[in-house]
Amino acid sequence: MTLSPVALNASSAPSRHGEAFALYIHWPFCLAKCPYCDFNSHVRERIPTERFIAALRRELTHEAERLGRRRLTSIFFGGGTPSLMPPEGVGALIADARRLFEATDDIEITLEANPTSVEIDRLRGFRDAGVNRVSLGIQSLRDDALKMLGREHSAAQAVSALEMARRLFPRVTFDLIYARPGQSLADWRVELDQALTLVADHVSLYQLTIEPGTRFEGLARQGKIVMPDEDHAAALYGETGDVTARHGLAAYEVSNYAQPGAESRHNLAYWHYDDYLGIGAGAHGRLTLGGELWATRRHRAPEPWAERVEATGTGQVSAETLSREDRAREMLLMGLRLESGVDAAHFAARVGLPLEAAVDRDVLAACLEEGYLAASPEGGLRATTSGRVRLEAILPRLVL
Repeated sequence: MTLSPVALNASSAPSRHGEAFALYIHWPFCLAKCPYCDFNSHVRERIPTERFIAALRRELTHEAERLGRRRLTSIFFGGGTPSLMPPEGVGALIADARRLFEATDDIEITLEANPTSVEIDRLRGFRDAGVNRVSLGIQSLRDDALKMLGREHSAAQAVSALEMARRLFPRVTFDLIYARPGQSLADWRVELDQALTLVADHVSLYQLTIEPGTRFEGLARQGKIVMPDEDHAAALYGETGDVTARHGLAAYEVSNYAQPGAESRHNLAYWHYDDYLGIGAGAHGRLTLGGELWATRRHRAPEPWAERVEATGTGQVSAETLSREDRAREMLLMGLRLESGVDAAHFAARVGLPLEAAVDRDVLAACLEEGYLAASPEGGLRATTSGRVRLEAILPRLVL
Protein backbone atom coordinates (compact mmCIF):
# COMPACT_ATOMS: atom_id res chain seq x y z
CA MET A 1 0.00 0.00 0.00
CA THR A 2 1.29 3.47 -0.90
CA LEU A 3 -0.12 6.74 0.38
CA SER A 4 0.61 10.32 -0.54
CA PRO A 5 2.37 12.41 2.13
CA VAL A 6 -0.89 14.13 3.10
CA ALA A 7 -2.40 10.77 4.04
CA LEU A 8 -0.03 10.52 6.98
CA ASN A 9 -1.72 13.05 9.21
CA ALA A 10 -2.45 13.69 12.85
CA SER A 11 -5.73 11.76 12.66
CA SER A 12 -3.71 8.53 12.58
CA ALA A 13 -2.99 8.09 16.28
CA PRO A 14 0.55 6.77 16.81
CA SER A 15 0.45 3.21 18.06
CA ARG A 16 3.72 3.76 19.96
CA HIS A 17 2.59 7.00 21.60
CA GLY A 18 4.88 7.98 24.44
CA GLU A 19 7.66 5.58 23.45
CA ALA A 20 11.16 6.63 22.42
CA PHE A 21 12.15 7.74 18.96
CA ALA A 22 15.06 9.53 17.27
CA LEU A 23 15.27 12.66 15.13
CA TYR A 24 17.69 13.01 12.21
CA ILE A 25 18.27 16.46 10.67
CA HIS A 26 20.07 16.49 7.31
CA TRP A 27 22.25 19.40 6.17
CA PRO A 28 23.09 18.62 2.53
CA PHE A 29 25.97 21.01 1.85
CA CYS A 30 29.75 20.45 1.90
CA LEU A 31 32.80 22.55 1.07
CA ALA A 32 33.93 19.86 -1.40
CA LYS A 33 32.77 16.42 -2.56
CA CYS A 34 35.08 13.67 -1.33
CA PRO A 35 36.01 11.16 -4.07
CA TYR A 36 34.75 8.16 -2.06
CA CYS A 37 31.46 9.72 -0.92
CA ASP A 38 28.06 8.60 -2.20
CA PHE A 39 26.07 10.42 0.49
CA ASN A 40 23.45 13.02 -0.39
CA SER A 41 25.87 15.95 -0.22
CA HIS A 42 26.16 18.97 -2.51
CA VAL A 43 28.66 21.76 -3.12
CA ARG A 44 27.36 25.29 -3.67
CA GLU A 45 29.32 28.46 -4.36
CA ARG A 46 27.05 30.17 -1.86
CA ILE A 47 25.09 28.16 0.70
CA PRO A 48 21.55 29.57 1.23
CA THR A 49 21.81 29.10 4.99
CA GLU A 50 18.86 31.17 6.18
CA ARG A 51 16.50 29.62 3.66
CA PHE A 52 17.42 26.07 4.54
CA ILE A 53 17.30 26.54 8.31
CA ALA A 54 13.86 28.11 7.95
CA ALA A 55 12.76 25.16 5.80
CA LEU A 56 14.10 22.63 8.32
CA ARG A 57 12.26 24.38 11.14
CA ARG A 58 9.03 24.43 9.14
CA GLU A 59 9.31 20.77 8.19
CA LEU A 60 10.03 19.80 11.80
CA THR A 61 6.91 21.63 12.99
CA HIS A 62 4.83 20.05 10.22
CA GLU A 63 5.98 16.54 11.14
CA ALA A 64 5.43 17.08 14.87
CA GLU A 65 1.82 17.98 14.14
CA ARG A 66 1.42 14.59 12.44
CA LEU A 67 3.24 12.56 15.06
CA GLY A 68 2.19 14.06 18.36
CA ARG A 69 4.39 14.58 21.42
CA ARG A 70 6.58 11.52 21.28
CA ARG A 71 9.38 10.79 23.71
CA LEU A 72 12.53 12.09 22.02
CA THR A 73 15.75 10.38 23.06
CA SER A 74 18.24 11.62 20.46
CA ILE A 75 18.86 14.27 17.82
CA PHE A 76 21.51 13.83 15.14
CA PHE A 77 22.68 16.61 12.80
CA GLY A 78 24.20 14.81 9.80
CA GLY A 79 25.13 15.57 6.27
CA GLY A 80 26.72 16.81 4.23
CA THR A 81 28.56 18.96 6.73
CA PRO A 82 26.22 20.31 9.43
CA SER A 83 29.08 22.18 11.11
CA LEU A 84 28.75 24.64 8.22
CA MET A 85 25.46 25.71 9.83
CA PRO A 86 25.56 28.73 12.11
CA PRO A 87 25.30 27.71 15.80
CA GLU A 88 22.21 29.87 16.27
CA GLY A 89 20.44 27.84 13.55
CA VAL A 90 21.37 24.60 15.28
CA GLY A 91 20.17 26.06 18.57
CA ALA A 92 16.84 27.08 17.06
CA LEU A 93 16.24 23.55 15.74
CA ILE A 94 17.15 22.01 19.10
CA ALA A 95 14.79 24.40 20.89
CA ASP A 96 12.02 23.56 18.41
CA ALA A 97 12.52 19.82 18.92
CA ARG A 98 12.41 20.21 22.70
CA ARG A 99 9.22 22.26 22.44
CA LEU A 100 7.47 19.97 19.97
CA PHE A 101 8.41 16.64 21.56
CA GLU A 102 8.99 15.27 25.06
CA ALA A 103 12.78 15.35 25.26
CA THR A 104 14.31 13.03 27.84
CA ASP A 105 16.47 14.56 30.55
CA ASP A 106 19.55 12.81 29.16
CA ILE A 107 18.80 13.39 25.48
CA GLU A 108 21.80 12.76 23.21
CA ILE A 109 22.36 15.59 20.71
CA THR A 110 25.09 14.86 18.16
CA LEU A 111 26.52 17.09 15.45
CA GLU A 112 28.93 15.97 12.74
CA ALA A 113 31.86 18.32 12.12
CA ASN A 114 34.98 18.44 9.99
CA PRO A 115 38.28 19.61 11.49
CA THR A 116 38.80 22.60 9.20
CA SER A 117 39.59 25.89 10.92
CA VAL A 118 36.28 27.46 9.81
CA GLU A 119 34.19 24.72 11.42
CA ILE A 120 36.29 24.21 14.54
CA ASP A 121 35.92 27.89 15.40
CA ARG A 122 32.19 27.18 15.77
CA LEU A 123 32.47 24.31 18.27
CA ARG A 124 31.97 26.50 21.33
CA GLY A 125 28.86 27.96 19.72
CA PHE A 126 27.47 24.48 19.03
CA ARG A 127 28.04 23.50 22.66
CA ASP A 128 26.21 26.64 23.82
CA ALA A 129 23.39 25.82 21.37
CA GLY A 130 22.76 22.51 23.17
CA VAL A 131 24.92 19.97 21.31
CA ASN A 132 26.38 17.50 23.85
CA ARG A 133 28.12 15.04 21.52
CA VAL A 134 30.31 15.87 18.53
CA SER A 135 31.39 13.51 15.76
CA LEU A 136 34.52 14.60 13.90
CA GLY A 137 35.22 13.46 10.33
CA ILE A 138 38.95 12.93 10.82
CA GLN A 139 39.28 9.98 8.34
CA SER A 140 43.07 9.73 8.76
CA LEU A 141 46.01 11.05 10.78
CA ARG A 142 48.32 10.84 7.74
CA ASP A 143 48.63 13.88 5.47
CA ASP A 144 49.26 11.77 2.37
CA ALA A 145 46.12 9.72 3.06
CA LEU A 146 44.06 12.85 3.69
CA LYS A 147 45.16 14.22 0.32
CA MET A 148 44.25 10.93 -1.39
CA LEU A 149 40.84 10.96 0.32
CA GLY A 150 40.18 14.52 -0.83
CA ARG A 151 39.91 15.95 2.67
CA GLU A 152 40.19 19.67 3.33
CA HIS A 153 42.16 19.44 6.60
CA SER A 154 45.62 18.35 7.70
CA ALA A 155 46.60 15.78 10.31
CA ALA A 156 47.71 18.58 12.63
CA GLN A 157 44.30 20.24 12.31
CA ALA A 158 42.65 16.91 13.10
CA VAL A 159 44.62 16.49 16.33
CA SER A 160 43.93 20.11 17.33
CA ALA A 161 40.23 19.68 16.63
CA LEU A 162 40.04 16.55 18.74
CA GLU A 163 41.79 18.22 21.65
CA MET A 164 39.45 21.22 21.49
CA ALA A 165 36.37 19.04 21.18
CA ARG A 166 37.33 17.02 24.26
CA ARG A 167 37.64 20.24 26.27
CA LEU A 168 34.19 21.43 25.18
CA PHE A 169 31.95 18.34 25.00
CA PRO A 170 31.23 15.52 27.44
CA ARG A 171 31.13 13.02 24.56
CA VAL A 172 33.35 13.00 21.47
CA THR A 173 33.71 10.48 18.65
CA PHE A 174 35.46 10.53 15.32
CA ASP A 175 35.70 8.59 12.06
CA LEU A 176 38.71 6.94 10.47
CA ILE A 177 38.84 5.22 7.09
CA TYR A 178 41.13 2.21 6.66
CA ALA A 179 41.78 -0.53 4.10
CA ARG A 180 43.12 2.22 1.88
CA PRO A 181 45.17 1.41 -1.23
CA GLY A 182 48.65 0.28 -0.18
CA GLN A 183 47.93 0.34 3.56
CA SER A 184 49.81 -2.34 5.50
CA LEU A 185 48.83 -3.94 8.79
CA ALA A 186 51.76 -2.24 10.52
CA ASP A 187 50.84 1.20 9.13
CA TRP A 188 47.24 0.83 10.28
CA ARG A 189 48.27 -0.43 13.72
CA VAL A 190 50.49 2.63 14.30
CA GLU A 191 47.87 5.09 13.02
CA LEU A 192 45.05 3.54 15.03
CA ASP A 193 47.15 3.41 18.21
CA GLN A 194 47.89 7.10 17.80
CA ALA A 195 44.24 7.90 17.20
CA LEU A 196 43.03 5.98 20.24
CA THR A 197 45.28 7.97 22.55
CA LEU A 198 43.18 10.99 21.49
CA VAL A 199 39.66 9.57 21.92
CA ALA A 200 37.90 9.01 25.23
CA ASP A 201 35.20 6.41 24.71
CA HIS A 202 33.95 5.99 21.11
CA VAL A 203 35.28 5.75 17.55
CA SER A 204 33.86 4.76 14.15
CA LEU A 205 36.26 2.85 11.89
CA TYR A 206 35.15 2.25 8.31
CA GLN A 207 36.72 0.16 5.58
CA LEU A 208 37.11 2.13 2.37
CA THR A 209 34.70 0.86 -0.25
CA ILE A 210 34.27 1.82 -3.91
CA GLU A 211 30.73 3.16 -4.32
CA PRO A 212 28.93 3.54 -7.66
CA GLY A 213 28.95 7.03 -9.11
CA THR A 214 31.92 8.27 -7.09
CA ARG A 215 35.21 9.58 -8.45
CA PHE A 216 36.96 6.59 -6.87
CA GLU A 217 34.83 4.23 -8.94
CA GLY A 218 36.21 5.76 -12.12
CA LEU A 219 39.78 5.63 -10.82
CA ALA A 220 39.39 1.99 -9.78
CA ARG A 221 37.95 1.09 -13.17
CA GLN A 222 40.99 2.69 -14.82
CA GLY A 223 43.36 0.83 -12.50
CA LYS A 224 44.61 4.08 -10.95
CA ILE A 225 43.76 2.87 -7.44
CA VAL A 226 43.94 -0.74 -6.32
CA MET A 227 41.95 -1.81 -3.28
CA PRO A 228 43.17 -4.43 -0.76
CA ASP A 229 42.08 -7.96 -1.57
CA GLU A 230 39.52 -9.76 0.59
CA ASP A 231 42.08 -11.53 2.77
CA HIS A 232 44.05 -8.36 3.50
CA ALA A 233 40.84 -6.43 4.25
CA ALA A 234 39.81 -9.16 6.69
CA ALA A 235 43.24 -9.02 8.34
CA LEU A 236 42.91 -5.25 8.73
CA TYR A 237 39.49 -5.73 10.31
CA GLY A 238 40.93 -8.26 12.75
CA GLU A 239 43.77 -5.89 13.63
CA THR A 240 41.20 -3.15 14.23
CA GLY A 241 39.43 -5.26 16.83
CA ASP A 242 42.69 -6.18 18.55
CA VAL A 243 43.95 -2.60 18.82
CA THR A 244 40.63 -1.12 19.99
CA ALA A 245 40.29 -3.88 22.61
CA ARG A 246 43.72 -3.00 24.02
CA HIS A 247 42.43 0.55 24.46
CA GLY A 248 39.30 -0.64 26.27
CA LEU A 249 36.84 -0.20 23.40
CA ALA A 250 34.57 -3.07 22.34
CA ALA A 251 33.11 -3.60 18.87
CA TYR A 252 29.40 -3.13 19.55
CA GLU A 253 28.65 -2.84 15.81
CA VAL A 254 30.54 -3.76 12.63
CA SER A 255 32.25 -0.36 12.36
CA ASN A 256 31.72 1.17 15.81
CA TYR A 257 33.72 0.71 19.00
CA ALA A 258 32.97 2.06 22.46
CA GLN A 259 33.47 1.70 26.15
CA PRO A 260 30.38 0.26 27.91
CA GLY A 261 27.69 2.94 28.11
CA ALA A 262 29.29 5.19 25.49
CA GLU A 263 27.54 3.66 22.47
CA SER A 264 25.75 6.04 20.10
CA ARG A 265 22.14 6.02 21.28
CA HIS A 266 20.98 7.56 18.03
CA ASN A 267 22.58 4.93 15.81
CA LEU A 268 21.37 2.20 18.14
CA ALA A 269 17.83 3.37 17.34
CA TYR A 270 18.49 2.49 13.69
CA TRP A 271 20.17 -0.82 14.44
CA HIS A 272 17.45 -1.84 16.93
CA TYR A 273 14.87 -0.85 14.31
CA ASP A 274 13.12 1.73 16.47
CA ASP A 275 11.07 4.64 15.12
CA TYR A 276 12.96 7.63 13.75
CA LEU A 277 11.99 10.80 11.93
CA GLY A 278 14.28 12.18 9.21
CA ILE A 279 13.90 15.74 7.94
CA GLY A 280 15.87 17.64 5.31
CA ALA A 281 16.78 16.88 1.70
CA GLY A 282 16.94 13.13 1.05
CA ALA A 283 16.24 12.12 4.66
CA HIS A 284 14.52 8.79 5.34
CA GLY A 285 12.35 7.73 8.28
CA ARG A 286 10.64 4.73 9.85
CA LEU A 287 7.51 5.77 11.74
CA THR A 288 4.71 3.86 13.42
CA LEU A 289 1.31 5.43 12.74
CA GLY A 290 -2.16 3.93 12.81
CA GLY A 291 -0.82 0.49 13.65
CA GLU A 292 1.43 0.41 10.56
CA LEU A 293 5.15 0.98 10.09
CA TRP A 294 5.79 3.59 7.40
CA ALA A 295 8.94 4.17 5.32
CA THR A 296 9.21 7.86 4.47
CA ARG A 297 11.55 9.67 2.09
CA ARG A 298 12.21 13.35 1.31
CA HIS A 299 13.11 14.84 -2.05
CA ARG A 300 16.84 14.25 -2.55
CA ALA A 301 17.81 17.52 -4.28
CA PRO A 302 18.21 20.46 -1.85
CA GLU A 303 16.45 23.23 -3.78
CA PRO A 304 13.39 21.19 -4.86
CA TRP A 305 13.12 19.91 -1.27
CA ALA A 306 13.11 23.49 0.05
CA GLU A 307 10.52 24.54 -2.55
CA ARG A 308 8.21 21.72 -1.46
CA VAL A 309 8.58 22.65 2.21
CA GLU A 310 7.87 26.30 1.49
CA ALA A 311 4.76 25.36 -0.49
CA THR A 312 3.31 22.53 1.60
CA GLY A 313 5.25 22.26 4.88
CA THR A 314 7.04 19.04 3.91
CA GLY A 315 9.58 17.83 1.39
CA GLN A 316 8.30 14.27 1.66
CA VAL A 317 7.88 12.51 -1.68
CA SER A 318 6.88 9.02 -0.57
CA ALA A 319 5.33 7.22 2.38
CA GLU A 320 4.78 3.48 2.13
CA THR A 321 3.59 0.92 4.63
CA LEU A 322 6.02 -1.95 5.16
CA SER A 323 4.78 -5.52 5.07
CA ARG A 324 5.78 -8.04 7.72
CA GLU A 325 8.30 -9.46 5.27
CA ASP A 326 9.75 -6.00 4.59
CA ARG A 327 10.04 -5.31 8.30
CA ALA A 328 11.66 -8.68 8.95
CA ARG A 329 14.22 -8.14 6.19
CA GLU A 330 15.13 -4.64 7.36
CA MET A 331 15.34 -5.56 11.03
CA LEU A 332 17.67 -8.48 10.32
CA LEU A 333 19.84 -6.41 7.98
CA MET A 334 20.25 -3.78 10.68
CA GLY A 335 20.29 -5.93 13.81
CA LEU A 336 22.90 -8.44 12.69
CA ARG A 337 25.40 -5.60 12.40
CA LEU A 338 25.29 -5.36 16.21
CA GLU A 339 27.53 -7.47 18.40
CA SER A 340 24.46 -8.21 20.54
CA GLY A 341 22.47 -9.25 17.47
CA VAL A 342 18.69 -9.50 17.14
CA ASP A 343 16.52 -10.18 20.19
CA ALA A 344 13.83 -12.74 19.37
CA ALA A 345 11.08 -11.20 21.51
CA HIS A 346 11.71 -7.68 20.20
CA PHE A 347 11.80 -9.02 16.64
CA ALA A 348 8.43 -10.77 17.00
CA ALA A 349 6.82 -7.71 18.59
CA ARG A 350 8.16 -5.29 15.97
CA VAL A 351 7.70 -7.48 12.89
CA GLY A 352 4.74 -9.71 13.71
CA LEU A 353 6.66 -12.86 12.75
CA PRO A 354 8.89 -15.20 14.75
CA LEU A 355 12.52 -14.76 13.85
CA GLU A 356 12.92 -18.29 12.52
CA ALA A 357 10.16 -17.64 9.96
CA ALA A 358 12.14 -14.78 8.41
CA VAL A 359 15.31 -16.68 7.49
CA ASP A 360 16.28 -19.46 5.12
CA ARG A 361 16.67 -22.43 7.45
CA ASP A 362 19.25 -24.20 5.32
CA VAL A 363 21.43 -21.09 5.09
CA LEU A 364 20.98 -20.49 8.81
CA ALA A 365 22.04 -24.05 9.63
CA ALA A 366 25.15 -23.70 7.44
CA CYS A 367 26.08 -20.38 9.04
CA LEU A 368 25.65 -21.79 12.53
CA GLU A 369 27.78 -24.80 11.65
CA GLU A 370 30.54 -22.63 10.16
CA GLY A 371 30.49 -20.38 13.21
CA TYR A 372 29.43 -17.25 11.31
CA LEU A 373 26.21 -16.92 13.33
CA ALA A 374 25.31 -17.89 16.88
CA ALA A 375 21.88 -18.49 18.40
CA SER A 376 20.93 -17.56 21.96
CA PRO A 377 18.93 -19.87 24.27
CA GLU A 378 16.01 -17.43 23.91
CA GLY A 379 16.02 -17.79 20.13
CA GLY A 380 17.92 -14.61 19.27
CA LEU A 381 20.56 -14.46 16.58
CA ARG A 382 23.90 -12.66 16.28
CA ALA A 383 26.85 -12.62 13.94
CA THR A 384 30.20 -13.75 15.33
CA THR A 385 33.40 -11.83 14.70
CA SER A 386 34.16 -13.95 11.63
CA GLY A 387 30.53 -13.65 10.54
CA ARG A 388 30.51 -9.85 10.70
CA VAL A 389 33.37 -9.78 8.20
CA ARG A 390 31.15 -11.79 5.83
CA LEU A 391 27.80 -10.11 6.46
CA GLU A 392 27.53 -8.60 2.98
CA ALA A 393 27.77 -12.09 1.51
CA ILE A 394 25.64 -13.82 4.16
CA LEU A 395 22.65 -11.51 4.44
CA PRO A 396 21.29 -11.72 0.87
CA ARG A 397 21.18 -15.52 1.20
CA LEU A 398 19.97 -15.68 4.79
CA VAL A 399 17.09 -13.23 4.76
CA LEU A 400 13.93 -14.34 2.96
